[in-house]
Amino acid sequence: MYALRSFAKHVRSVGHRGPLTVEVMTQWAKCDSHGSNDPLTWARRLKSLRTFLRWLQQFEPRTEVPDDSIFGRMPKRLTPHIYSEQEIIDLLAAARRLGPVNGLRPLVYETLFGLIASTGMRISEALSLRNEDVNLKYGMLTIHQTKFGKSRQVPLHPSTVTALSRYLWMRNLAGDFAQDEAPLFIGTRGRRLGLPMGSRQVHRVFIELREQLGWRNRGAHHAPRIHDLRHTFVVRRILLWQSQGIDVDQAMLSLSTYVGHAMVTNTYWYLTAVPELMALAGQRFASYMGQVEVPNG
Repeated sequence: MYALRSFAKHVRSVGHRGPLTVEVMTQWAKCDSHGSNDPLTWARRLKSLRTFLRWLQQFEPRTEVPDDSIFGRMPKRLTPHIYSEQEIIDLLAAARRLGPVNGLRPLVYETLFGLIASTGMRISEALSLRNEDVNLKYGMLTIHQTKFGKSRQVPLHPSTVTALSRYLWMRNLAGDFAQDEAPLFIGTRGRRLGLPMGSRQVHRVFIELREQLGWRNRGAHHAPRIHDLRHTFVVRRILLWQSQGIDVDQAMLSLSTYVGHAMVTNTYWYLTAVPELMALAGQRFASYMGQVEVPNG
């Protein structure tokens, strides 16, 4: 829906009239809000329009539908590294050992990685949080204007509330960082003290910790990533539901909403793409086939 609103705004702004053309779609795809020069990003934007354009063709047959020849075929999503519980424990412990001793830096990184692991939020969402977005009384985070232009509220586990309470108490003892509009996660060195953290520095620290821990990569990317903490959250939740006998289909929409997926199909992707969930997908298929009535020959 966000992509369609953006596309409609672009069509109006360029004064296009008549059937929608690939040319105007291509112009829109290249004008994403982040100013990307990556054809893969442009291809993703075009793909987000195709279902709507095919629907529109029944009312306006001259509507054009872009294919993969414009920016190239999008690669398949790669299988992520799914962290074990011990790997997450080790990551937080390694962050706790970062220097300087008794400084804010170890606490910031331990809390940041722990929050991503316990909520499945994107790193960009975590770094964009402000103090006013944290409601410890009700155990709730508010995430504003995320990847797809949405906002959502994220309930927190009591252990996460406790960790955030400790973080805020210790952070505020170290300086005047408690203003409502101030960033939740702050830089801790020199002129960066109290300023929002940049994703580049966070990734650099994560790579340092990853090399220290020497994890064996179980995903199809070049190495375990911060974003794989988000993938791990989704997979572990689905596996937990399965062990509890919860109907995964009934619960999947709530999970999709919780992690901020644009479509529930993005959440279902895990069932067929992640080895840990392939057995679940097989069981679901076998159960379905067992319910199908086979006519007598």
